[in-house]
Amino acid sequence: MAGQVAEQAAGQVAEQVGRVLEAVFEAVAEIRSDTAALLARVRAEGRRPVSADLAALRPGLHRRLARQELVSGVGFIAAPGVLDDVPAWLEWWQSTASGEVRPLLPDLDPGRSAYADYTHWDWFALPRDTGRRAVAGPYVDYLCSDQYSLTLAVPVKAAGGFAGVAAADVYLRDFETAVLPLLRGLSAPAHLVNARGRVAASADPAHLAGTLTRGPDFAAVLERARPTGPDPVRLLPCAGVPLVLVVGGA
Repeated sequence: MAGQVAEQAAGQVAEQVGRVLEAVFEAVAEIRSDTAALLARVRAEGRRPVSADLAALRPGLHRRLARQELVSGVGFIAAPGVLDDVPAWLEWWQSTASGEVRPLLPDLDPGRSAYADYTHWDWFALPRDTGRRAVAGPYVDYLCSDQYSLTLAVPVKAAGGFAGVAAADVYLRDFETAVLPLLRGLSAPAHLVNARGRVAASADPAHLAGTLTRGPDFAAVLERARPTGPDPVRLLPCAGVPLVLVVGGA
């Protein structure tokens, strides 16, 4: 009976964690829809999009920053070659501690900037390679905020091809505030990992946030979308959000 109760409690926590991030993913999905519609309108005009066209996304990006308490930055990151006037572009807006909304203006000159090629970063590569939404990090976001962050991203398609990603940043401290009480309420040590096995939040001193967890194929667990794993370790997908709740273990 105790094992059954613990299993039910873990399932409830997985669902609650999913709900915490689902609202952020809903905002990201809206950005994807807005971006895809914008790119389609430009194509209908018989031309290729340019970076100035993306200014039409800004009112929606500003609203989502104001609406989502967890979100610190939002935007669209173009795939190389999608825009006609620049090789790479981030239409990215972020909120400051005072509540001001400001644009990110990164140096994307490959001759000067180490951040010019963003295509290998998980927040871009995972949605591109899998066609699915992804949680990247936590990592120190030197490009945007210099804060320890998670990035939630989804692929954007245009003309049947990959056009880039829509994404939102969440500071790790804010995510931990939301989920650590849930993890600590379980009867066994628990932590959350993304598809790569990186720990997104933890109430288990053996698995610190930001470290990599070896062993299970967490991407496969998310693909199956059902609990798995022999006792004493249980792996529970978090209600459609690409995180796995890991309960128990050494």
